[in-house]
Amino acid sequence: MSDDRFAAGHGDGCGEDGGHHGGSARGRDSGPGPGAPPAYGADGTLPGAPGADPRVPLPRPSAEDGTSPLPAPAGDPGVVPRAEPAVLDHRVLTSLLGAWALAACAPEEAAAVEEHLGECGSCADEALRLREAVGLLQRPESLDLDPGLRTRVLDSCLERRPPRIPVPDWAAAYDAETARLDALLQDFGDAEWHAPVRLRWYRADEAATRRTTVAGVIAHLLTVDGMVAVALGLDDPLGEVTAERDTPASRTEAYWRAAHVPHTRAVRAPWREQTHNLVRTVSFTGGRTGGLPVPYGDFELPLHDAMLDRAFECWVHAEDIAEAVDYPYEPPSGRHLHRMVDLAARMLPSVLEARRRSGLAAPAERRLVAAGEPGRSLRLEIEGSGGGEWLIPLDSPAAKGSAEHEVAHVALDGAEFCRLAAGHVTPQEAAAGQVGDREAIRDVLYAAASLSRM
Repeated sequence: MSDDRFAAGHGDGCGEDGGHHGGSARGRDSGPGPGAPPAYGADGTLPGAPGADPRVPLPRPSAEDGTSPLPAPAGDPGVVPRAEPAVLDHRVLTSLLGAWALAACAPEEAAAVEEHLGECGSCADEALRLREAVGLLQRPESLDLDPGLRTRVLDSCLERRPPRIPVPDWAAAYDAETARLDALLQDFGDAEWHAPVRLRWYRADEAATRRTTVAGVIAHLLTVDGMVAVALGLDDPLGEVTAERDTPASRTEAYWRAAHVPHTRAVRAPWREQTHNLVRTVSFTGGRTGGLPVPYGDFELPLHDAMLDRAFECWVHAEDIAEAVDYPYEPPSGRHLHRMVDLAARMLPSVLEARRRSGLAAPAERRLVAAGEPGRSLRLEIEGSGGGEWLIPLDSPAAKGSAEHEVAHVALDGAEFCRLAAGHVTPQEAAAGQVGDREAIRDVLYAAASLSRM
């Protein structure tokens, strides 16, 4: 409470409305009661104090002990005392302005600079300019890391010290995408783990969906990655659970059904451990197991392609999870995206043949194309990150793509093509530049969508 309030007639500790502030309530005009603190004058002195010089202010009264003065402030162990300014000349103080602007001075130097700035106008102007320059050096940045940062950091580290056991190039995309997804999951709470997710794929020229949760998606990745683990001689995550068929969808449904309660964050640990074991195992083999067949039930892939397939699905489902929790998620690095596109492009001729046998694609030309011979082709141009061009043979998986026999040309963005191959975009929705044989273009776009599965 300030002394001027006493001068205004509020020596009893009441507010302007006469409210009580720690003593008994009195009216504004009532005099001081017994034991009330004396009224100080406007100059802070106590008028008429016997034996006291009226020009000398008396100690301020304490709120705790009425008329007794407050004791001298003791040193607070929790408060750092202000440093005493160092005695420095103008030249030294001027040289310290840059360090002061960066908050890099010693406490005594900082105190000396700040004291000097109140006296020297030119140094004060220079200090202001330096502080503004420091602000420009500290521009606000997004908290979301660049998806290519991990790859660049690893490449830089490996240039300085190659790993004793390097990860095979064909497994690098899986290593990177599982690490990115694991980083996304790291800070998820219970609400995020139980957030609903809609899995999407394309089946028999129709869109198919399946509802699950974020934890359910990780369980799905765990069980399908388990097919690669089994091929490498590692433990099957299904354990004692038996699936009707050894296909990705059947294994996933069996694992979901075997859970007595909905999957929770606990599924992250076995999935994470399995991803590490897969990368470690293929690395210890020195990449020599790349041709090992990995059965998918209806078909099989060599291990190097199966690892790319698993990297692709990890990214796609990471986007599903990020969408469910409303979090941005970037496509893979260009190098890894190119490998994923290349895998899909190499699989298109076989998918076209299977669709043709099922009556879902136009029949091949009457002229048979021998294995390795050029035949009708579609030029698939992928733009942007991971881009390139592929000549897709249209009449036989064994035929050779040929620019001389090109009948159509399709252009797509890399990430858009991958989402088409994942069943997240229908052939009708794919933003494709199309030139040439419309039937061939339709067959290839539908074949790309047919690559998807749960």
